[in-house]
Amino acid sequence: MMRRWLTSLCLASLLGTAQAETLNLQQAVARALDRDPRISEKDRYVDFARAQLREARGAKGWMFDLNSFVGLAPTVRGGLFESIETQPDGSQRKVLSVTPDAFQVNGLSPWYYLDLKIIKPLYTFGKVEHYSKAAAGNIQIKRGDVQLARGQTVLDVTRAYNGFLAARDTRLLFEDVLGRLEGAISLVSGWLKRDEGGATQSDLYALQTGEALAQRYLAEARGYEDTAMAGLRMLVGTEPEEELQVADKRLEPVPLPEGSLESLKAKALVQRPEMLQVEAGLEARRELMLAKRSASMPDIYTGVLGSLSYAPLRDNAATESAIFDPFYSAGMTPVLGLKWEWAGGRQSAQEAQAKAELDATLEMKAQARLGIPYQVAEEYHAVHAHHEMVQRLYEGSRAGRRWMISSYSDFEAGVERADKVVSAFLGYIQAYSDYLKVVNDYNLHVARLGVVTGEIQ
Repeated sequence: MMRRWLTSLCLASLLGTAQAETLNLQQAVARALDRDPRISEKDRYVDFARAQLREARGAKGWMFDLNSFVGLAPTVRGGLFESIETQPDGSQRKVLSVTPDAFQVNGLSPWYYLDLKIIKPLYTFGKVEHYSKAAAGNIQIKRGDVQLARGQTVLDVTRAYNGFLAARDTRLLFEDVLGRLEGAISLVSGWLKRDEGGATQSDLYALQTGEALAQRYLAEARGYEDTAMAGLRMLVGTEPEEELQVADKRLEPVPLPEGSLESLKAKALVQRPEMLQVEAGLEARRELMLAKRSASMPDIYTGVLGSLSYAPLRDNAATESAIFDPFYSAGMTPVLGLKWEWAGGRQSAQEAQAKAELDATLEMKAQARLGIPYQVAEEYHAVHAHHEMVQRLYEGSRAGRRWMISSYSDFEAGVERADKVVSAFLGYIQAYSDYLKVVNDYNLHVARLGVVTGEIQ
């Protein structure tokens, strides 16, 4: 009994000392990039594109075509085209003609058949080369999809992490205000009971109204906090039984990114994944069009062709007749051949389709050169506007807190009305909650600026 109690005590002690995992934003991003299945999915498409390239290049290698089977063949007597003819003098002789029973099955023989082709393309007029280059361009496109997925993951983690900090700080704000309001309500209730302090019933109602509003926004902040933490746990791949904590104690604005608007635009046009995808797509479409055009040209090949057909019970058919017996033959020879498949209407239509896709990619490139600088400008101006808003609201929230504290002190001293205290509380709540929202938006805009310039991939 004592041993079991000690074991339970030790287990409880170990569980009690287990610490939750604590991550900062950089660690959370790194862990999400390593575990996000959306990125892994895009990686698999890169592997698929690499396999397509191997398939295209493999078209120039040796190709083996082997077909064999075991079947049944009819037996013959004296040859398929040999019969007995009676002469006028009564004598008989063999003549080469179809025997009356030539097509009658007199028995069955096992039939062993083997057909072998070993082919090596020598020259395909560019088909293999063009398809290989198109497949290589497709690999670059799929790699760009991986980079885009990584950028989206960074944004999602940044949104969840900073959203949690903003919601937690908002919750702490309302808990602080609510504690002061509850203290003021208790003070006014005591004054009214003792009929002192100059308090009125309307003062109590005003404070109770403020308390109800604070309770309402406190519940909302808790909901946002729990939702943001659930999203963060999902993104970083935390197990249900594990506890996760963030390293930052409060939400802080990140430093203002450096660089002029024009330099960021130029950088985006060089290192954005979409631009690299467009360039690779143009090359792939161009090569695909050339491959479709070369489809109307022949293929020159070399190799070895051979076949073996053997029916053991038809020996007479091969030895006693001077004809080819498909059931009893063998042969093999090296070859130099030309294979030409030409379908003018279909092949020209396929070439036109490939050219239309190439033209569409050219239009996409023109659109990217216009759209990407605008995206950079949009986020650049949003970042700088929010940075200025952060500075102004920081000063405003500090002034609002001083206003709340001084009003509350004056109220406790009996020289301030309750509605003025409630107004001070609401003013502080508005200023500080707006500050937290703007800081959250500013940090997200900074992350988006990194994505649209290609810094974050």
